[in-house]
Amino acid sequence: MNNNLFLKNIPKSFYQEEKILLSNNIKTWDSLLSLTDEEINKMIYGSLGSVRNLKKLKCIAYFICTLNIKLNEAALLMHSGLISNKAISKLNPQELVKKTGRFERILRTGRVPLIDLNKANILIEKAKKSII
Repeated sequence: MNNNLFLKNIPKSFYQEEKILLSNNIKTWDSLLSLTDEEINKMIYGSLGSVRNLKKLKCIAYFICTLNIKLNEAALLMHSGLISNKAISKLNPQELVKKTGRFERILRTGRVPLIDLNKANILIEKAKKSII
């Protein structure tokens, strides 16, 4: 199994959900992606975690597994309002840079944007290939 598929470096805002996943022997992004809504609801019941956060992690897992990208890039796509490869495949590189750049500016990260035109083009091509 590829090491980058293991759940690691999950943001601190998902601390409770990470504990729930690990206690249920969910240790890879693939295994998180394969969870059904019913299984998520059962895991969350009686815990301090939230269904909403687990579904966010599942969306991040989707991008990590299907596009083979890093956690921070997957989280940026999700928080930018892109929730599927189909949504990404319909954009042109400039639109993708605009959407993700807008979110990064709102956060005022002050860093070089994670997704530039070249990276956007690669992501769009990967997204198109994954939905065929």
